[in-house]
Amino acid sequence: MLPGPVPGPPRALDGDGGGGFAVVDVEATGRSPWRHRVVEVAVVLLDARLCPEGEFATLLDPLGPVGPTHVHRIRQCDVEGAPRFREIAPRLLELLAGRVLVGHHVSCDHAFLDREFARIGVPLPPVPLLCTMRLARAHLPEARSHGLAACAEAAGLGWYPAHTALGDARVTAELLRHCLGAPSCPPDDWAGPLRE
Repeated sequence: MLPGPVPGPPRALDGDGGGGFAVVDVEATGRSPWRHRVVEVAVVLLDARLCPEGEFATLLDPLGPVGPTHVHRIRQCDVEGAPRFREIAPRLLELLAGRVLVGHHVSCDHAFLDREFARIGVPLPPVPLLCTMRLARAHLPEARSHGLAACAEAAGLGWYPAHTALGDARVTAELLRHCLGAPSCPPDDWAGPLRE
């Protein structure tokens, strides 16, 4: 997470050849990265100028109960036949390599990914983190709260499928663009999905 409000755009926006951004969201079987598992993950890729490059999303078999279906709407039958985390781990590492990891309360998404990688004996390489919740505190003082839905509403981003990994990742990418003054990107302009 960034320490406090961000006074300006991150260095990757300065055209220095940075690898861009990986906007991540996970849905999990509970709140604790130590006790619970990731049941859905999505990554939206943005280049250094915040232009969309692609996206990846998948349900995951958490090897146990899916947890709060009333929140993420994922049922046990939905994950039957879904890949296990170890099967998509190489793809995730490829998508995150050389990029800034962005999330709304990014430390939470990062902690879940870190634990999932640790469970399979693979260290998650250090990545710079950028939190849109912190950005929103500085750039959206009118937001009724700092949750993703309230920030999206304050930024005028419209309806999105909340508590789905891809829906949350897409709106987080748009929130990042809004807070950093990049032009909006309508959904039909997104690069093709990178789903497996």
